[in-house]
Order: sequence, then structure tokens, then C-alpha cells
Amino acid sequence: MSQSKLDLASKTTGFVECLGQKFDSEDARREHYLKLLAQKLKDPEFRKIEGFPIGKDEDILALSNPPYYTACPNPWLADFVKGYGTPYDPKQPYHREPFVADVSEGKNHPIYNAHAYHTKVPHRAIMRYLLHYTEPGDVVFDGFCGTGMTGVAAQLCGDRGEVQSLGYRVKDDGTILNEESKPFSKLGARRAVLNDLSPAATFIAYNYNTPMDVEVFEREAKQILTDVEDELGWIYTTLHRVTKEQAAKAVDSINRCKTAKELESAVRALGEKEGTVGRVNYAVWSGVFTCPECASEVNFWEQAVNKKSGEVLDDFPCQKCGALLTKRNTEPARISHFDPALDNVVTQTKLSLVLVNYTVGGKRLEKAADSFDKTLAAKLDSFPITHFFPTERMPVGDESRRNDPAGITHVHHFYSKRNLWLLATMLNRSKHQSLTCALLDGHSVGTQMSRFRASAWASKTTGPMKGNTAGTLYVPSLIGEQNWLNIFKEKIAMIGRAYFEPKLSMVTTGSAFGISLSHSSLDYVFIDPPFGANIMYSELNFLWESWLRLWTNPLTEAVESKTQSKNLDAYRQLMARGFRTAFEVLKPGRWMTVEFSNTKAAVWNTIQSALQEAGFIVANVATLDKQQGSFKAVTTTTAVKQDLVISAYKPNGGLEDRFAKRGETEEGAWDFTRTHLNNLPVVKAKGGQMELIVERDARILYDRMVAFYVGHSTQVPLSAAEFQAGLAEKFPERDGMYFLPDQVSEYDKKRAQVENIGQLSIFVEDERSAINWLRSFLKDRPSTSQDIQPEFMQQLGASWKKWETRPEMSALLDQNFLCYDGTNGVPSQIHSYLSTQFKELRNLPKDHAQLKAKAKSRWYVPDPKKNVDVETLRNKRLLEEFWSYLPEGYAPPALSANKGQTLPGLTVPRPKIPKGKKLKELRTEAVRVGFKHCYQQKDYTTILVVAEMIPDSVLNEDEQLQMIYDTAVTRSGGES
Repeated sequence: MSQSKLDLASKTTGFVECLGQKFDSEDARREHYLKLLAQKLKDPEFRKIEGFPIGKDEDILALSNPPYYTACPNPWLADFVKGYGTPYDPKQPYHREPFVADVSEGKNHPIYNAHAYHTKVPHRAIMRYLLHYTEPGDVVFDGFCGTGMTGVAAQLCGDRGEVQSLGYRVKDDGTILNEESKPFSKLGARRAVLNDLSPAATFIAYNYNTPMDVEVFEREAKQILTDVEDELGWIYTTLHRVTKEQAAKAVDSINRCKTAKELESAVRALGEKEGTVGRVNYAVWSGVFTCPECASEVNFWEQAVNKKSGEVLDDFPCQKCGALLTKRNTEPARISHFDPALDNVVTQTKLSLVLVNYTVGGKRLEKAADSFDKTLAAKLDSFPITHFFPTERMPVGDESRRNDPAGITHVHHFYSKRNLWLLATMLNRSKHQSLTCALLDGHSVGTQMSRFRASAWASKTTGPMKGNTAGTLYVPSLIGEQNWLNIFKEKIAMIGRAYFEPKLSMVTTGSAFGISLSHSSLDYVFIDPPFGANIMYSELNFLWESWLRLWTNPLTEAVESKTQSKNLDAYRQLMARGFRTAFEVLKPGRWMTVEFSNTKAAVWNTIQSALQEAGFIVANVATLDKQQGSFKAVTTTTAVKQDLVISAYKPNGGLEDRFAKRGETEEGAWDFTRTHLNNLPVVKAKGGQMELIVERDARILYDRMVAFYVGHSTQVPLSAAEFQAGLAEKFPERDGMYFLPDQVSEYDKKRAQVENIGQLSIFVEDERSAINWLRSFLKDRPSTSQDIQPEFMQQLGASWKKWETRPEMSALLDQNFLCYDGTNGVPSQIHSYLSTQFKELRNLPKDHAQLKAKAKSRWYVPDPKKNVDVETLRNKRLLEEFWSYLPEGYAPPALSANKGQTLPGLTVPRPKIPKGKKLKELRTEAVRVGFKHCYQQKDYTTILVVAEMIPDSVLNEDEQLQMIYDTAVTRSGGES
């Protein structure tokens, strides 16, 4: 598909400057860089760059508009950043708290809808992050750019109207004020570097982010529409109000046609009499099944669809024998026919044309498909298409060959013949990338994957035509064949409404791992990465890319895929590589935002583990409440079934330098903690209520510190109890959160202005979350076991992890909390609670008999400064449990010569577990304590041995265990 000109803003005259060079025109600029790219493509080493697309040089050059866009790895990225960005200067001050405000942006926006893709973040949502973290002129990076929404957002940060649409005020000097009228950013475009592995994605991204003369675009698009409609509009002809004799004559004339030209003449002749023919808007094709009882054919539309209500029945009768059928207990009827494109006979599931919606005299009408409609469609199938269309075999894949049983095995099988004919003709006439992109964008509704919604058709409440099922290549039983002329007409209008006069961004095609950028050169990273096994991008894009004749190289595609032999761990390693690249090119002290959507806890933890493995420090995790459109704080993300937004930062050079000198000391731990607290939000308020900042919780702070040390392969100098005791001594605490001294005044000031502070949402699914729930409960209400039991039992629902041992509440209380025995004075926590809840106990001293009697047997949360002994005893018991997970016959380095009986914390004989047998139940808390102990002892072998004994989900759903395990693999020289 040769492109004579690559964009509709092409200038034949006029001075232009590009990357410091001057050219007489845009055409001269393009010609210069195309020659350089052509030379580059001849270099075998260049083609070895990871993610290099599959295709020929001429097709890469036909699509590319260098240096701004290349359909392969872009050799000019570093020049772009060097020319437009600013070098990293450690003396230049930069500080941002993580963005924690609520973000709820709808998808009903012209820009969002202009081009379809499998996943997409609304540009206005991204703009909020860009305005918060960057300044005008900053260079931002998106390594998994998809359709390039980050580039759109970066440029629209300079659009006053778009910024104001976010609810911000913009002063005359460009200063942007937030909802509280405080200045936080400046109006001005940011520069974007956009990368994706898929040529289809970067092709769309380039067209989204490229200047174009919209009037020229619309004029040339309409000209193509007019020309193709004149040439091929007849293939969408249907009869309207003709006699049986006339219909029979029309069918006979079509049947006698032996060439496409004869068929065209015969159909055009039908339209000479006004009002006898109409133009098809859409047609409905129904699957045909075979009755297992009588072997007769069953038309799904006729037998399974209630025409009055539009209800599609699960059970439907055979019209011949009356047997009750379902789609599961029937087989599709099959038909064999000659496929001219393959020069072979193919066998496919049988489809029946059942309904036609058409326009005549400006009115939309519909009818049951008649013999003319069916004969014309069959006749069109028998003639070859003269223009190029792809005939590639669908690749082996988890999704791409799902339709093989139906005989839909090659790209062209996904189109009706007339739609394939029309699309091929239109693309042949298209000479501009923006037009090609608009045409191919019709794939979401213009293939046999387009669904016909019988319920909407019957109710007339909305249009019955629905695009393909997102994230799949599913061909439904009721196919909606839409007129591609109408599709293109609507797409032209959508693109015209979406156009915003962009400036050129840099777009590159390849792996996020192979980006040729200097270290510490970019100002911000925003990514919306692949979601594990949710979407098979390279397989879904194969249709698009076959028209472009460039295909995704799936070798480094970050997905879980059986076909590609990529499990969750392979996905994690690939994501870690991508994050590591982002870490390298990001300036120290700067931020990365990861928008993530996956309902599997294991995939979420994989993302967190990959982030920390790359060197990032997570500062905020927010969950998007899809019902309320707001973010809520949670203590554990593993139970969250919602979208997540992760804010992570690259440590500045000062922290790294200091850590290199004193990382293994306690002061190193506190230095990290101070630095991390400085990068956390101080206040989050909404609707007159303060929200808890989970990252300031002592346990989360400790986990972040441990992750930082493990990421640096350094021993952790403090236990959890020692860390929590030190926090209480060194940092002020408010509402269970810890702050730097200079942050507390800001928090106290805001706290005094609100009514109350929200509660954490705690999902009880394992021992740790159960302890968190008990801690939250007892902190507010010191209680007896009898008072706690009923509410605790309500929390132990169906979400409990199947491998996790259900501990008794009494054991959790005994190992993690303290119980007042009635002697000595009443602890302050209990005293405070009782004196506020019972009038008769107010103002009583702590040793008063009445107060002591009421307080006796109540459990309470230990003071962090006095919690070391409790934590030490608990860890001893958990370590004893951990040793019991060792397989029979294994002797870890810590084992003495006393026949396996003496291990740290072990006081009873170790049970015998056959080697190679997985544990069905365990305590993840015991694994955490054991892994940390072995890590501190540099006993990496035992970590790997126990990892083989426990379910994979235990590691996959715990980011800290995953990090320690990965470190053990690396240190022991093994493979994960």
C-alpha cells in the first residue's frame, strides 16, 4: 500500500527546521530522513534491536515519516530529547508529592472515539498527571503507548480550554490553579516520546499526534467516498416493493452473469426504475446449526430469537422434530466452496442472510432477506477482487485461531465479500496515512466479528449494531454486516470533530526494552501496560497489521500466553525489563505513573514486584471505585478487583550515594524512611473528610524499606518491631500515620478543618489482612474475645485464599496483641476508650477498681515502643512453622548436626513432607518470616527449596516474597 504523500499537512515549499537542520520544505525534510532510514535498514545490527517488526524494508519506509515517526525502532529519539529537553541538573530543585486526587474521566469524547483500540486511557485523565508532575517543555515517555493518548495529553496541556475543562483555573500568565485556588502548574505543551511494539498501534498514535489540514482531509476523504460509491455502490443494492415476477427476473439476470462487469451492469439496470431498489445500511447473517436428533438444519435467527422482545433463547426447538436444542449440544452446519484468494476449496460454518436494513428515498426500512439479497451475496463471492487485500494465515495463538473450527482461518475470511471488496478499493485510492488510518479503523465494526443485538433491534431504543467483543476475535452467531461506505463516512466526521492541531511528537515502533535514549534524560513516564493474560495484542492486531504489511514481533511481548510459552513469571520478567528501561531514562527524583487494570491479584503483585525490581519506589496506590468514581484507601491491594493507579519515583542521586556508604546500618534505614516520607502525600481530603494515606502506615513503610534493601541486595538492619518502635521515637504520628516534623503542621492545620477521617477498607483474605482488621478494630474499640468474635467471623468470607490456613482468632490475638489481666494500672488505650464510652468511668485514675474491672480481659494494640517482645515471640513461632515446610531429607545450612531437630525457633520435631509434594495449606506469614530470616543469613538455597514446596500463588500474590525469591535465584545462580 504505497503512500505517495505521508500526511495531509505536507508542504512543497516553505522553510522548515528539524532537529537542528534546515530544509527548503517538508518534502525535502522527509526525503532526507527517508534516505537515512533506508540506509539504516540495511544494517543487520539495526534489525536485531528487540521488537523490530516483521516486514519488508519498503513497507517500513512506506509508513514512516522520519524522524518523527518510524514503523521500526526510531534512530533519532536521542537527538529529539537532546534538542528539546533539558539535561539533568542535580542542583535544579524538583519536588512533587504523588498525585492522589480523584480522577474520573469518561470515554465519551471526540478525541477518545476518533480511533478505536483494545485499551485506552482518556487523554484528560493523563493530562491531570502531566500537569501535576511536569512543566511546559518537559519530555515525557510512554513505552506502551497504544494509540498515543499520552502524546495527545502532553500537547493539550498547552490548550487553555482543555485545561479549564478539567476544573482548573488558568491565569493570564499561564499559571494553573487547582480546585483550592493554589498554583501548581503552568500552561504549555509537553513533548512526548511514544513507543509501542505494535505497528498498528504506533500507526494510530502517529496519526493522532500529527499536524493535518482537516479541510483537505475531509475534502479528499469525501472524494474517495464519492468515487468508490460511484464505482462499487451497487454491491449494496437490495430490491424494494417489486412484484414476484420482477424479483424472479432480477434473480435470473444475476444468475446468468459470468463476470463482475456483467453483474454490475445487471444490478445497475435494476435501479433505472425509480423506487425499485434501496441501498443496504446493514444486513444480518445468522449461524446455522445441525439438529443432533434429526440432522436437519436449524437457523439460529428463526428458532432462537423472539422477534417481538429480541430475547435470544438459551434453549430453542428444532423446527422439524421439535427437539430442544442449545448451542452447546448442536454442531454448526458446514458448507464447502472454492476460495479464489487461496486457490483452494475451504469448508466453513454455514451462514444465512436473514435481515436487511436499507434506505430508499431518504427513509430507512427493513425486510427479511429475500432470494435477490442471497443470490447477489453468493454471486459476489464467486468473483475475484482486483486490488490488494491480505490473505495471511492467522498466526498460532491463544486467541488468533479460535475461529479455526469455523473455517475462518485467514485474514480475508473475517470480512464479507462485499466489505472486503469495498475496503480494498478504498485503500487503493487512499494516498495519505490519515485516510488509511481512518479506513482501517473501521475494523471494530466492519468485520464478521460485529455483533447484532436483537434486543436493541426489537426495542428500537438504541442502534442494534455493536462492534466486536473487546479483547477477542469472537465471531458471533448473529453477525451484523455494516456498509463500509457508511462506516467511513462516520469515521471522517469523528476525526474532524476530534482534530486539535497537534505538534509533532516522536513515535517509534519496537520493544520498550530497546529504546535508544540517554540515561536520566526524561522528565516523566506515564504507562498503561499490558494486563497479563487479559489481551493478546499481537494476535488481535494481526488483521490491522496485515493490511499494513507489518506485524508485531511477539518475542518480547509482555503477556501471559500458552502459545508463546510465557507464564506469569515470564510476564513479570518482561515487565521488569520495561520498567528498568523507564528507570534508566528517567531523571533521578522524577515520577512514573502506571495505570493498571486486572482482576487477578497475582498479576497486580507481579506489576508491583517488577516495579521494585527495576528500582522504583512505590509512593501511592489508589483504586478506582467504578461505582462511585473515586479512590479509596485500602490496606491490601491483593483483594481489590478494580482499576489501580500506581505512583512511583526514582530515588534521587543523594539517597543512592548515602545508601552506598551506610546502607547496612540502622541510620541507612532511617535515611531511606525520611526520604520516602518526604515523597509521600501529606494530606488527602475530599468532601469535608480526610482520607487515610496508606503509605504512611508503619507496616507499609517497613515493607517499602525492606523492598528497597532487597532490591539493592543488602541485608535489612531492622526487624519489623524494631522499625515500628524507632518510627514512634523519631517521627510524629497522627491518626496512625507517620510524618516528618515539618509535615505535621500542614497535616494538623488541615485536620482541624474537617469533621472526621475516613476508615481503611480492609479485605480479610489471609492471616495478614485478618491481623490488620483486628488491629483496626481494637485500636478504636479495645474489647474482650467474646465481643470481637461475632464481628471477626463475619469477615472470614468466601474471599479467603484457598491455600491459606485459617488461624483461630485466639491465636491471632495471642500472637499479635496484648490482653489486660486486671493487675497494675489500666493501659492508656483502654482507659481512653472506656472513659469516653461510659460516663461513670470518666476522670477515674488508671488504678481505680471499677475501671480495672471493666477493663479486664480486653485486648488492645501494643504500644510500638513496647512491641518488640511481642513481635519477637510471634516471629519465633512463625519461624518454627516455616521450618516445618522443608521437604523430608533436606538439611539447610542453619541445621546443626543434631539430626534435624535444632533449627532457629524449632522446639518440636520437624514433620516429614515428601520431596516434590506441594503444600495444600500454609501460613503465608510464616513464609514471610522464614524468607526474611534466610535472606538475612544469606541462605538462598533454603528459600528456593521452600518455594518449590508452596503453591505458586503464594509467591505471585506477595510482592515482597517475590522480590526475595528473585534475589535468591540471582544469588544462587539459578533460574526462576
